[in-house]
Amino acid sequence: MKAIVCHKYGPPEVLQLEEVAKPVPKDKQVLIKVHATAVNSADWRLRKPDPGAVRLFFGFFGPRKKILGGVLAGVVEAVGSKVTRFKVGDRVFGSAAMSFGAYAEYVALPEKAILVKMPAKLNYADAAALPFGGLTALSFLQKVNIQKGDKVLIIGASGAVGCAAVQIAKALGAKVTGVCSAANVALVKSLGADEVLDYTAPGYRLPDAAYDVVYETVQSLPFASKLAALKPRGALLMSDAGIGETLRGLWTSWVSQHKVVVGMAGETVPGMQTLSMLNAADKFRAVIDQSFPLERMAEAHRYVEKGHKKGNVVVSVG
Repeated sequence: MKAIVCHKYGPPEVLQLEEVAKPVPKDKQVLIKVHATAVNSADWRLRKPDPGAVRLFFGFFGPRKKILGGVLAGVVEAVGSKVTRFKVGDRVFGSAAMSFGAYAEYVALPEKAILVKMPAKLNYADAAALPFGGLTALSFLQKVNIQKGDKVLIIGASGAVGCAAVQIAKALGAKVTGVCSAANVALVKSLGADEVLDYTAPGYRLPDAAYDVVYETVQSLPFASKLAALKPRGALLMSDAGIGETLRGLWTSWVSQHKVVVGMAGETVPGMQTLSMLNAADKFRAVIDQSFPLERMAEAHRYVEKGHKKGNVVVSVG
């Protein structure tokens, strides 16, 4: 099969298209013919690596997993003898998590992987664009008890996580304000935001004590500014926090009335089922900036690494 292989860390050019052995599913695995995957910030950070601490978990001298790719949409082609959740022909989408391997024509994943069946009307490109931002946003928003009418601010509302967060917060009944550049205001409004703030506008600043929840999906504002925008007992969510902000957030939760949520997103099968149901109910849709074929994976990485994409970048496979 064809796959994008990463033998060493480095620039996008380290991603090479090669012919490799097609995987054979074990007893409790499913073999998926991949139709589409996506490139997100986690992908290029693993490839680079950035931060350098990635080496401690992913391989010190080079990536232990040579085929990257964390999200996918495709068709179950074969199942192991002990598989009961899926059958041949099922259209599935989800996350390969730490198994990776989605940058290929086929991937074998455990039956218990973060996969669910696709809604009937969903196509493969859109399906591949939903899991990364959707699972991250859902995981963080579920850590606070959002009530109908709560005011929620989404910073970085036009990125993969931000686009998902706007839609999911609206589905939870919140009044949503998005923060993005002028070029993306129309997009964020189309996702359901009640108000959009243009951070490039003269005199831009967040209002004081205005929001029940502030969700920072990118590292763009000083910690104090985000905290000042919260109402008393409000919650600050940071899914892209560095070490400094993480430590400050933990300390703030300890000594103040504000709740600060940091850490890793929880990717789960129930989370994927929720995203699937929201999509089927027309409350959560994919936002695709650009699409690339598999052989142009390096170009896709280069584009995503610039940090200006709207929503997701999808890669078609096969």
